Amino acid sequence: MDHGTETGVPPGRGAGEGVPAEHAAAGRIPLAVVVVDREGLVSHWSRGARRLFGASKEEALGQPAADLLPVSGALPDDGDPDEDTTPYGAQPADDGLGPDLESSLDGRLSYPASGRARLTVPGRDRVDVLWWAYPLVGPGRGRLLVLAADTDVLRQEDDGLAVERIAPGFALHTNFPGADELARRLPEILPSMSVGESARIVAQILELGYPVLEFSQNDLVPVTPDWGVPRRAERKARRERAARAVQAGEPLPEDLRDDVEDLEHAAVRERLEFLNDVSGRIGTSLDLSRTIVEVSKAVVPRFTDVAGTYLREQVVAGEGFPDGVPDTTTMWHRVALEHTDEPGRWDDVVPVGEAMPFPAHTPFFQCMTSGQPVLVPRISEQMGHMIASQFEKRDIRPLITGRSMLVVPLKARNVVLGFMILLRHPERVEFNDMDRVTGAELAARAGLVLDNARMYTYQESVAETLQDSMLPHIPPRMAGCDIATRYLPGTLLGRVGGDWFDSVKLPGARTALVVGDVMGHGLNSAAMMGQLRTAVQTMAAMDIPPAQLLRNLDDLAQRLGDTYLATCLYAVYDPIASELHIANAGHIPPVLVRAEDGRSELLDLPTGAPIGVGGVPFEAVRVRVRPGDRLVMCTDGLVEVRGEDIGVGLATLCESAAHPAASMDDACDTIIRALNTRGGRKDDVALLMTRLGGIEPDDVAEWRLALDPAEVGRARAAVREQLHEWGLGKLVDSAAQLVSELVTNAVRHSHARPVELRLVRGETLLCEVDDDDHNLPTLLSTEPTAESGRGLRVVSTLAREWGTSRTGAGKTVWFELTLPRRR
Repeated sequence: MDHGTETGVPPGRGAGEGVPAEHAAAGRIPLAVVVVDREGLVSHWSRGARRLFGASKEEALGQPAADLLPVSGALPDDGDPDEDTTPYGAQPADDGLGPDLESSLDGRLSYPASGRARLTVPGRDRVDVLWWAYPLVGPGRGRLLVLAADTDVLRQEDDGLAVERIAPGFALHTNFPGADELARRLPEILPSMSVGESARIVAQILELGYPVLEFSQNDLVPVTPDWGVPRRAERKARRERAARAVQAGEPLPEDLRDDVEDLEHAAVRERLEFLNDVSGRIGTSLDLSRTIVEVSKAVVPRFTDVAGTYLREQVVAGEGFPDGVPDTTTMWHRVALEHTDEPGRWDDVVPVGEAMPFPAHTPFFQCMTSGQPVLVPRISEQMGHMIASQFEKRDIRPLITGRSMLVVPLKARNVVLGFMILLRHPERVEFNDMDRVTGAELAARAGLVLDNARMYTYQESVAETLQDSMLPHIPPRMAGCDIATRYLPGTLLGRVGGDWFDSVKLPGARTALVVGDVMGHGLNSAAMMGQLRTAVQTMAAMDIPPAQLLRNLDDLAQRLGDTYLATCLYAVYDPIASELHIANAGHIPPVLVRAEDGRSELLDLPTGAPIGVGGVPFEAVRVRVRPGDRLVMCTDGLVEVRGEDIGVGLATLCESAAHPAASMDDACDTIIRALNTRGGRKDDVALLMTRLGGIEPDDVAEWRLALDPAEVGRARAAVREQLHEWGLGKLVDSAAQLVSELVTNAVRHSHARPVELRLVRGETLLCEVDDDDHNLPTLLSTEPTAESGRGLRVVSTLAREWGTSRTGAGKTVWFELTLPRRR
C-alpha cells in the first residue's frame, strides 16, 4: 500500500463474500454501514450490512436499530463461541462490551465509541464483529453512523496484525442522504484524525468506490476497540495532565510526550476548523447590518463569551473617510454586542448604537492605530477602572474586571474600519498567543467582508441619492387631474435602476404623463435615466407631439451612445377635450379604468421599438376618456416575475387597478400589494396613476382678438365680466391688468393670425394668450425709465406662476392666480 501500511490480509484468506482478493490483500475490506435516525430507526442499510448481519435492506429500513445490531455480547477471553452467542434477531447478552452503542440508540451517546460482539447470521457460521459508532450533528435525520466489520477477515493467528490498529473510513458511495456532507466532515466524524490523513483516506475511498477499512501498524487510530488500548476517558485524563505540565513549565514524563503532540495537533486543527466555520457563516450578503450580526454571532460562544463590534462613524453612515490612522477624535459606533451572560445585563451599560472616542492610553486605541491585535490576559482592577472612566455614570467594572480580553482590528486594504472587543469569563481559560493569531486571522477575514459590504452600501447610497434627486416631486393636483405615484427599488444587488415617472404642465390646461425604464441597474442606468428625463421635460415644454417627441428622444439616445436602451410611454391629457394622446416606445401598455362601470382594460397601442434602437417610426393614438376615468402607467418590474408569463402580471394589474379605493394613494397601495407580494420581483418599479377629472365647459372661456391695439380694452372688459360671472370678483383687478400686458405684447408681435385668449377655472385661475410669433419673451432687468420689458416684470410680480412655451403655430404665454378660499 502506498500509504504506509505494512501488514495486510493475505490473499484469499477470509476476504468475505464478494470481496476481490486483491483488495483484501491490500488491506481493505467492505464495511457494513448503518445510519440510525433520531427515533432510533434504521434509515440506511448498506450491502455490506446485508452481508454481515443477514437482513435485507427492505427488512431493515424503518426497524428499531437495537433489534438488528449487536449492541452487546463480548467474546470471552478464550474465544470459545459456545460461551457467548448472539443469534440474529435475538436480544444480545448484557455481560460484554457494547453498552455505549446501546445507549447511543436512545440518543445518549455524545462521543465516538466502539465495541466487539459475536452473532449468528442465518446461513453462516458465527461471526466475530468489530463496530464503531459516531454521533452525527447538524441538520438531517441521521443521528448515529455505525460501521461494522468481520474480524475473521482482518487477521490470522500468525500475521501479527494488531486489531486495535484498524481505522474505519467512509465514502460517498454508500448512497444515502447526507453522505457527501459526511465525507467532507470526516475529521469531525473521526475526531482524532488529522486533516491530511482524512483527505488521503477519502481520496483512496473514492477511488475504490465502496466503504473500506484502512489499517496500519505505525499509526494510532481515532476510535479503537476497548482491549489493549486506553479508553477515551483515560486518554482525556492523560492529555489534561500533559496540558497542566506544559502550563506549569514542568518536564514532561516520557509517557505524556505523545499526548502533548496530540494536544498541539488538536489545537491547530480546531483553529483551522473554527476559521473555516466562521468564513462560511459570514458574508452571506452585502447588507452591512446583516454582516455585522453574522460576524458577532460567529465567535460567541465558541471562541469568546462576549463580542463587541465597533465601526468608524463614516462606515456606519456609508460615507468615505480621510486616509491615515484614526486618532483620539475619531468616533466609533458600537454596532453589535453578543454575549452569553443573562439577557439585558449589558444593554443599559453598553447599549448598541452608542458612539464614542477612545483615549490614547487604552488598549483599544493601541489596536486601532497599530492595526494589530492587543492581548490582555486578565483585566486588572486598575485597568478596569481606567476603561470604566470612559463611561459616564455607568460602572462597567463588574462586567470586565478579571476577564481575559483580546482586541482585534477589523481592517481591509491596510485601512482600519473598526475593531472587536472579545472577552472571556474569568473561569474560562484566558486568551493566549495562538488565540491572538487566530483573532488576527478572524479579523482579517471579517474585515474584508465588512469592507465589501461598506463599499456596496456606499455605492448604493450614492446611486440612491442620485436617483432620488432625479425622481420628480409631482404635485397631487394638475389641471383637470389628480396624480399619485410610487417608486420601489429593486431587490437585487445593484438594485438602483433607471425607472422614472414624470408630469409636465402643457399649454391649454393639458398635462404630459411619462413613465420610462432604462434597461439595466446601477449608477450608469440612473445617470442615463436622468438625461432622458431632462430631455423629455424640455421637449414636452415645447409642446412637441407624442410621436415626434419619442422620435427626438431616440435620436438623442443614439448620440449619447449605443450602450443603453430604454422604454418610454408618453401621454398627453387634454381635460377640456376629454382626450388622451399616447405614443409608446417598447413599453408595457397602460391600463384605463372606466369610471362608468369600473371596467379596466389594457389600451391597445402600437408598441414601437425601445428608445436607442434607432430608425424605427413611432405612432400616436387618441383615446376618448370621461371624467373620473383612471389611467395607470407602470414599468415592467411591477408585472414581470422570473419564470412567469408576463400576461399573468398584466392580468393582475388590470384586476387590482379596477378595485374600488377611497383615495388615489389607497388605489396605488392596492396595486402594489397585489403585485409586489407574489415573490420573485428583482427589478425596480415606477407607478403613476392619474384620475382624469376633466374640466367642464362652463369652466372655460375663450376669445379671438384681432391684431388691433383696441382689442386690449375689449380683452380686459371680457375678463372682468367672466370673473364676476364665476364669482371671482376679488381677482378682477389683478387678472385684468395681467391680461392687458399679455394681450398688448401679443398684438404687437403677431404676424397674421388672430390672438387667442383663454380663461380656465380649476384649482387655480389659468390665463393663456396664444399668438403666431415663435420668439419667446424673456424677463429682463429694466431701469425705471425703460420703455420696454416692464410688462413681464408686472406679470412676474403679480402672478402666482407664469411661463411661456412654443406651439406648432407660434407660442403661448400664461399665468396663474390663486383662487380665493371658499367659505
